Amino acid sequence: MTENSNKPATSFWVIGVIALLWNLAGVAAYLSQAFMTDEMKAALPENQQALYENIPTWATAAFAIAVWGGLLACILLLMRKKLAKTIFVISLLGILVQIVYNFFVSNAIEVYGPTGMIMPLLVVIIGIFLVWYSKKCADDGILN
Repeated sequence: MTENSNKPATSFWVIGVIALLWNLAGVAAYLSQAFMTDEMKAALPENQQALYENIPTWATAAFAIAVWGGLLACILLLMRKKLAKTIFVISLLGILVQIVYNFFVSNAIEVYGPTGMIMPLLVVIIGIFLVWYSKKCADDGILN
């Protein structure tokens, strides 16, 4: 059997589809933030309004790279393309830049409290998993 003819297990498709849905949710979150109207911001508590008003361009760009890269990587994974691995790494870098901003530059932890750290940490864990999984799939000959 050649490398390109390795048939993926059902778990590959399950993980790929779940990852795709996860990244679609990330894209929705990005679009919600990117297109937040002044009225929507005004409905937030003042400390959250201040967070949204002061997000630097580089942090927004990192968010965009993380979610759009993740979505593209999932599509490539489901198409069984090795390029998915590289794009997952780029997406993870976007995630890590976001984490640096949220945890060390902004006062997001003060605004959202310790429970506000759960989702960003989950995003990092899933991002790391997807990099590892795509590498494993490439090494196993599932991706070509």
